Amino acid sequence: MKAVGYLKSLPLTDPKALVDFTADKPSPGPHDLRVAVKAISVNPVDTKVRMRAEPKAGEPPKVLGYDAAGVVEAVGADVTLFKAGDEVFYAGSIARPGTNSEFHLVDERIVGKKPTSLTFAQAAALPLTSITAWEMLFDRLGVKPAKTPDGRAVLVIGGGGGVGSIMIQLARRLTGLTIIATASRQETRDWCLKLGADHVIDHHKPLAEQLKAIGHPQVAMVAGITGTDQSAPQLADIIAPQGQFVLIDDPKSLNVMPFKPKSISVHWESMFTRSVFGAADMITQHKLLNEVSAMVDAGLMITTAAQELSPINAANLIKAHQQVETGTTIGKIVLSGW
Repeated sequence: MKAVGYLKSLPLTDPKALVDFTADKPSPGPHDLRVAVKAISVNPVDTKVRMRAEPKAGEPPKVLGYDAAGVVEAVGADVTLFKAGDEVFYAGSIARPGTNSEFHLVDERIVGKKPTSLTFAQAAALPLTSITAWEMLFDRLGVKPAKTPDGRAVLVIGGGGGVGSIMIQLARRLTGLTIIATASRQETRDWCLKLGADHVIDHHKPLAEQLKAIGHPQVAMVAGITGTDQSAPQLADIIAPQGQFVLIDDPKSLNVMPFKPKSISVHWESMFTRSVFGAADMITQHKLLNEVSAMVDAGLMITTAAQELSPINAANLIKAHQQVETGTTIGKIVLSGW
């Protein structure tokens, strides 16, 4: 089968940063689906792993990719949720070979039914960011899905990227929270407002002044999707007493001592936790992806696919990685076809 991977952690200016190669078609384990991959998307985690996890000498190329949409081709002996021919979407596990291959193995318990209203490319934009945003909002921050008036506000730092784009939609459709997103460019501001943000402020400017100007001097919750190194020193002032901060990025350091007087709690989110550690509630991700799929098909959510490249090969993946590494992408970059 065709696949894309790398042997050394190299900058994208090197043509060997990602390479095309041929691999054997994998055999499914008991709970595995073997999926014929039709489309993938690129996330910041792809670029981080590429530079941090180099294969050992003699090992085959490491395959990245943590989003896919495709068709189930074969199933393991203990699979009960899917059958051959089913169209699916999912984010896979960081502990297994990635989705940048023609055929891919994934545990059925972290796979969802692909939205019927979307193409494979449109669907491939959604899984990782949907799981991350859902777990941040409902698992880590403990927000209860309900459209009743809430009275609280959530500040989404980095509203225009993949996770922010989904969090805004989930908060708008499933909660009564006031949604404040951050964005620095006009096109990103417009995107956040289109998705359902009540307010948009600039994360390159002092947050406290802007929040006061829109009538929210303090917020109950902050979702740190990007730029925590820059925003963290401001958070103790803008988070309300007994408020919460959840983050997914990788700050060089994080001093939480200023949070103590207000009893502000800090939560980490990694959507790979359930799959990597075989958590007892792994199937939660199957269920939430099915809910996202149903919301999309009901017209309550839109795909965040913003750019499509074809075919899936090393050259196009290098282009996608280059754009993701700028940190300025709006929505998601997807690749389709082999």
